[in-house]
Amino acid sequence: MESCGLVSRATQALADHTKFAVVALTILLLACGIYYTIYEPLFASPLAKIPGPTSFALTKWRLAYEDWSGTRTTCLRELHAQYGPVVRVGPSEVSFSSLSALRTIYGAGSGFERTTFYRMFDVYGRQNLFTFGPARQHAERKKALAHAYSKTTVLHPEALATPLIKKNVQNYLALIESQRTEGGATTQGYEIFHSLHWFSLDSITGFLYGDRFGGTHALQQSHPECDQDRSLLNDIFDPARRHLSWFAVHLPKYTKWLYTLTGFLESIINALGMLPMSKPATYTAIRTHALKSWNSFEANAELKQSLEGDPTTSLSIMGRLYQHNLSTASKTKEGISALDGLDMASELADHLLAGIDTTSDAAMFAIWALSRPEHAHYQSRLMAEVAAMSEANCEIDNQGNPTADAVDKLPFLDAVLRETLRLYAPLPATEPRVHAGNKESTIDGWKIPAGTVVGMDPYTIHRNSEVFRNSLVFRPERWLSGEGPETEDEKATMRRWFWAFSSGGRMCIGMQ
Repeated sequence: MESCGLVSRATQALADHTKFAVVALTILLLACGIYYTIYEPLFASPLAKIPGPTSFALTKWRLAYEDWSGTRTTCLRELHAQYGPVVRVGPSEVSFSSLSALRTIYGAGSGFERTTFYRMFDVYGRQNLFTFGPARQHAERKKALAHAYSKTTVLHPEALATPLIKKNVQNYLALIESQRTEGGATTQGYEIFHSLHWFSLDSITGFLYGDRFGGTHALQQSHPECDQDRSLLNDIFDPARRHLSWFAVHLPKYTKWLYTLTGFLESIINALGMLPMSKPATYTAIRTHALKSWNSFEANAELKQSLEGDPTTSLSIMGRLYQHNLSTASKTKEGISALDGLDMASELADHLLAGIDTTSDAAMFAIWALSRPEHAHYQSRLMAEVAAMSEANCEIDNQGNPTADAVDKLPFLDAVLRETLRLYAPLPATEPRVHAGNKESTIDGWKIPAGTVVGMDPYTIHRNSEVFRNSLVFRPERWLSGEGPETEDEKATMRRWFWAFSSGGRMCIGMQ
């Protein structure tokens, strides 16, 4: 009996110890959870003193919610209005809105590099000019392309761009004219969103690939490939692309896994509605077309050897990139070597993706702004500026349209486009950066620990009322010397704050 009592007491003691251990472990886990999820971000983090709402400092998903809602840019602007030019918007992310911060983060040689966010734009598994993080890799690739996008090259009368744009302008005007009447009756309006995308598509494919190896004909209704070329944009027009972008940014590994599923698993995923966007996903058709264009070019051995027989192709970005690669094929330095076929295909495909939405959206907003009743006087002034050229018969082509070089010299047109890009920048969101080498940095007097994502967005800085008078009003004359209430010094300041194409070494290569 005594031995049974000892066993019972031992068992009870073990149970008590086990309970104590479980309670202690629970308390420890709870304490760790509280420390890392609440105390560390709010009090122990080096970013704790940076102003900003508590909910954003606690979790990255608070800002992700704004992304999902499509209100990120407006939210950031409101946060800066409330907290000032430096706002903490995540446990390890800070948003800035000052000119000094812009120079520190995005200036040449700043030490800040693009984050892994940009890797979602890799094509065919290869990085390109847009996705390279290290400045050295980006600079090396840029050498192969910068000259082809320079203003001198773009406007040169014997270059590819000038006759290409001339042709596409004529095709676009003809398309609008053909849609202007139906059955003899004049229509009340014409939807331009799709047709401007067709214009952008034909322009960028012609510029990149030339007519023989990938140039499209979406504007030409009589062309046998017109419908096929227009269909390349179907997945771009799908509104679900915004949801796919959200998943690709915030759940990249999960999203990549979802879209690699095939067979039975894919059918289950589809049945459950788990795909952010039904296949084909955004840019699938464009990337397929881009690869087909490159393969067609690469298979043409005779052309690759000479690149002289077809002036259209030799002047294309594809031809220039291939020629540059030939000149550097035998050179290697610091691990950088000549590009292989997929590298060049990825580069060209990235330019194709970048040249469609941006161009068409900017043109659409310019036309929309000019069409507003309160802006009728701007439309009249722009028409008068162009008409004056026609009346003087100065730099007008054989179709009665101004030449590219002449259009570049129209001051009010430039002001309209600049004001459009200020208020309606096609890429208005944050451009994230992180300091290279995992180093601490200082921005606007704040210590920024290694690994912190920092950034600015055009939407916020273009609406700074201390820089732009009546910042929410479309007013092109603010950019013209001698017009409006702004002094010349104020106009110079505005130009320094204009950031539609980013700045520094990573400024948009297609700005011209």
